[in-house]
Amino acid sequence: MPKIFELFGHRVDDTSPEAEADRKNCSCPFMGRDCDGGGNRYSSQIDLEDLRYSQELKHYFEGRETVPAGVCSIQPRESERPWIVCPRRLLVLGKEGMGHRKHQDFTDTFLLRHAGFTSGTKLGIWSEVKLRYATGTGRNRKSFDYTFDYILMPIQNIKLETALESTDIGEKKLRDSGLSVVERASVEYVEDFPQGDPLVVEVMTSSTSGGNKNKRTTVAQAFEDAILKGIDAHVAPGINYRQVWARMVSQLIVKSEASVSWGGKTIWVLQDVLADYISSSTALDLQGFVSEETSEVNILSFSYGDAYRESSDGVAELSHGELFAGPVRPPGATSEQGFQDMIRAPIVPPKSNLVRALASKRMVSSILVP
Repeated sequence: MPKIFELFGHRVDDTSPEAEADRKNCSCPFMGRDCDGGGNRYSSQIDLEDLRYSQELKHYFEGRETVPAGVCSIQPRESERPWIVCPRRLLVLGKEGMGHRKHQDFTDTFLLRHAGFTSGTKLGIWSEVKLRYATGTGRNRKSFDYTFDYILMPIQNIKLETALESTDIGEKKLRDSGLSVVERASVEYVEDFPQGDPLVVEVMTSSTSGGNKNKRTTVAQAFEDAILKGIDAHVAPGINYRQVWARMVSQLIVKSEASVSWGGKTIWVLQDVLADYISSSTALDLQGFVSEETSEVNILSFSYGDAYRESSDGVAELSHGELFAGPVRPPGATSEQGFQDMIRAPIVPPKSNLVRALASKRMVSSILVP
């Protein structure tokens, strides 16, 4: 049965003072601040005044009206690798900056190693960047409407006049965004203005199935039982493999092509179990794209290694990484693979299997074509 593997960054069976403090304070050790519910931050909030939740849970989180269901990962079966369900658990590029948070040194370093920026480059980091663009009208209308998890771009001081010409958004909006305008030798400059080639970083983690309220397998119910009763007395919802894959494949090629057209690149950050699922459920075998250099499409896969097998207290670090990189379309023969194979079926069953399935199922109706 599925079990919650980590709550607020710690294993459910971790009884150390640090783990207990993070749980009671609803703290995320990866962000270094309060848990925001991760990828489901709006739907994961638990209203402690709701009569469906026990007095014991209200007492545990005494003084709070709501708490996030801080589920970081779920283990589908005992001894299997846990699936990370919170993007903060996998990678955070936040206010504290890279290299200044606990428990993500390896992922930060591995990402920057493949980012391609020159040593000493000062980078700006933006999160949840919404970009809309359209051309044409009517049937000829083409549109681009995507939100990027993170964008990293070199920043430098440039003349205010140049910044206004290149953005056409006005000085007030520049200042409202937090950029500073300073005067030097009677010339106004904008400090830390984005200039250069962008790195788009997309963090993709799994989602969960809805769960069953009668069996107490929803996220909220599993969270309550895990907090109050521990590892053995709760059942978590399962992993929704197809939903996470559908979300990723709908954006993978588009965002990768967009960043290449801007002179940069996109790096997708995910977990090894999801990479394995991609290889088993599509025509693309990622092991054929292991690389030391980035390309048009790039995937960084991180893993617990064997850390999830160990029952010691403390945060289980992500300590293994691998880069898969390759072209969107193969440049040579049709037998070569490219990342477009991610939208192709790995195998197709024989027609006889289809006929067997139809013959085994009652028809809804039949019609006569006029």
